[in-house]
Amino acid sequence: ASFTISLHKADNTTVMIKLRPGLSPSCRIRMKNVIMSELKIKPGENVTFTFTCFTPEKYFIMEIQKNIDCVSGPCPFGDVHLYPPGLPRLNRTYIWDVKASTKAGLELKFSTSWLRQIEPGETCPDSVSYSINSSIDKATVNIGTFCRNGSVSRVKLLGGVVMSLHLPWHLPLTTSGFNIANRASIKRLCIIESILKGESSITLMSPNYPLGFPEDELMTWQFVIPPSMRASVFFHNYSLSNCERKEERVEYYIPGSPSNPEVFRLSDSQPANIAGSFNMSLQGCDQDAQNPGILRLLFQVVVQHPQVDENVTHLVDLSKEKNMTVTIHLERWPSHIPLMSEPICLICKDPRTCDRVLTLTSGAVYRISFLCKDLSRLRITAEKGIGCMDIRWCQRKVYSLSVPKAITQLPIRLHKFIWKILATDLINVEIASPSLKLQQVPDQRCNTSYSYSIISATPETELNVGVFCPGGSIEKIQMRNNITISLKTFGKGFHNESIPQDLKMSFVPHIKDECTFTVSPNPKAKVYLQTPNWPSGLPPYVSISWFIIVPSKQTTHLRFSEDRMGIACETGHAYINIKEEALGAEEIARREDELLPQPRNMLHNFWVNISNCKPVDKKQLTLQFWVTFADKPIDLGIILAVVAGAGVLIVIGLTVYCVKKKKKKTQNAMVGVYNANVNTQMPGKKGLFGKGRQNNESHVYAVIDDAVVYGHLLKESNGSVSPEVDVYRPFDGPIGTLPPSPPPFSFRKDIKRSSNTEEEPQPLMDTDQDTYTFAHQKSGQSEGNGDANKKGDGDTSVPLLESKEQEGLVE
Repeated sequence: ASFTISLHKADNTTVMIKLRPGLSPSCRIRMKNVIMSELKIKPGENVTFTFTCFTPEKYFIMEIQKNIDCVSGPCPFGDVHLYPPGLPRLNRTYIWDVKASTKAGLELKFSTSWLRQIEPGETCPDSVSYSINSSIDKATVNIGTFCRNGSVSRVKLLGGVVMSLHLPWHLPLTTSGFNIANRASIKRLCIIESILKGESSITLMSPNYPLGFPEDELMTWQFVIPPSMRASVFFHNYSLSNCERKEERVEYYIPGSPSNPEVFRLSDSQPANIAGSFNMSLQGCDQDAQNPGILRLLFQVVVQHPQVDENVTHLVDLSKEKNMTVTIHLERWPSHIPLMSEPICLICKDPRTCDRVLTLTSGAVYRISFLCKDLSRLRITAEKGIGCMDIRWCQRKVYSLSVPKAITQLPIRLHKFIWKILATDLINVEIASPSLKLQQVPDQRCNTSYSYSIISATPETELNVGVFCPGGSIEKIQMRNNITISLKTFGKGFHNESIPQDLKMSFVPHIKDECTFTVSPNPKAKVYLQTPNWPSGLPPYVSISWFIIVPSKQTTHLRFSEDRMGIACETGHAYINIKEEALGAEEIARREDELLPQPRNMLHNFWVNISNCKPVDKKQLTLQFWVTFADKPIDLGIILAVVAGAGVLIVIGLTVYCVKKKKKKTQNAMVGVYNANVNTQMPGKKGLFGKGRQNNESHVYAVIDDAVVYGHLLKESNGSVSPEVDVYRPFDGPIGTLPPSPPPFSFRKDIKRSSNTEEEPQPLMDTDQDTYTFAHQKSGQSEGNGDANKKGDGDTSVPLLESKEQEGLVE
């Protein structure tokens, strides 16, 4: 097919058809038997031509440039048409080069579809794009590249303008979509007007972006927003030039503001929650000629409906906290930067200071609010520092590692709370969970709503102690050097956790191992333990210990998951040591080249120590073991001994009862003579009685037989029976003021049974020199009395009062 292009000279339009850059000339232009690779048609020419191929759009592009001189003559203001008609279907670019005086301003007004600014290198979905350049004298400034279907409705420029419209070959567009109007001087580089009617988000850039904004220039963005909507400004990318005079800044003119214009640095948080329309201006400075630098800005304006609870503020009291920061942010921050098209969620520390990320520091009280439809997208990350440089000031202090109420009362889910504990080389850290206790989990997942991740860091290495859940058997962990403890939550259940956190931290003196665990299990528990840094393995030369408390009346079964350590040492040896805390207990030790100890039962508290060497290859030492508990077996011999002892006591009791019964029938008077010169105080029992002998009645008999009271009558009677009295032998020792207080039977039994190696003072043994003597009948009076007489010179170790009490019990 042939094409005819006719250009009027007055239109001052030129058409150029040329090959696409980088393509071989497989297709040519034929005009009057002349083959050519490009064709230029000037004003006033009429040209007919054809292509030598059927698909010229694959090889050729076309530029249509119209020059408009508004300096020497009148300007053709109004709608801009696509001229000339009848052009071949090629990718084409229309260029309007308008020359104008800097004393006047030009306005490009877009009627059919407003524009949306895009970054350099970005393409438009429909391949239709506009490029706007400002032309002042011989300098050209790229105002920006725009696509259709946006919010930019007008662009006002100082001086001339070069406007380009890029169209694809298949789009039969007949109108340019904008008009040109004359305006008074705007006294700045340009003004870009943007109309935002509903909830929306737009991105805009400074001229020449990503190159530098012109030196000491001023430009303005005008945002037309309904009064019922709220707008917020966010700077996403900016850089500053090196200023010799003035200062680069951003100025806001907000209707109704008492301090217009409001001036901000580019590094400041920009205004948010603005009601209705406002203007924003960017002001450059005089740059250093030797090192000018670059001033550039990419920012976002978000427009949204006012939130239902925009006037609801939440009190965050951090006035009593120290070394703590609280950051409220979107989920997956900071690794995930939300797209500008995503629904906005803002956190405000005052009505006009809002951002997607807000950081609060300790020592102040904040009243924050949220501009967010879905608060479940927000998270809290907090960090607190605790330090100790002198153990004398820190040793007795216990720190509670719990999340402050100022955080838990917010309607935002806690993501992580981090405690960073710093100490010198000679000070170590102990964390304890006295009631909940901790459980080590290899899969880093807990059944509870949160877990603790513990890392011990030294200048040489970092030891990942492990991930722990509440509700286990580990009561204490002692670690060296600087510690990082991270509480991480799972799901929404953390705020509803019925059991409060009980993790405590204190500073302790230096320990020999890198880490020591104290395990105090439930008697019915099965406790799994593993080396830190799982599954990577212990770093070289690291030593770890576990102290396992065996519950009373229980025995512990210890078992390793593997038969060997599974490493070969290049330097030193790796060891496993097991030692019970019992007198004479044997220590079990194994090296890396030996089999691990067989499963064994432990009757007492015991230690397990694992120390690593420097392995030959990269594989480090990893070990798992577990302990289970069972009731101690009852010794059958003890049961038989108890039963036999009970039987003997019953027989003795019956015998005493029968003898006493028989004795009462024929008993004569029994007179007890007390020798006051005998000291019966037991050694080591001074002060047992508070009163002296003269001030109490401890020497008075509790029981006196009737026959004893009337014994003198028997002397005067004609009877042939006269009482025979035994008397103590002389005693030359010191005489005390306390009454006799012999030790109970159980005391002597405890002394014999005690396994203590410390020597205790032995009780004074009863002898015939410190006992009472009793009158008894002559032999032959009765069988019972005869037995008593035989025993009179024998065992007298039972005092009268105890004997009477025992007889009374038997009776």
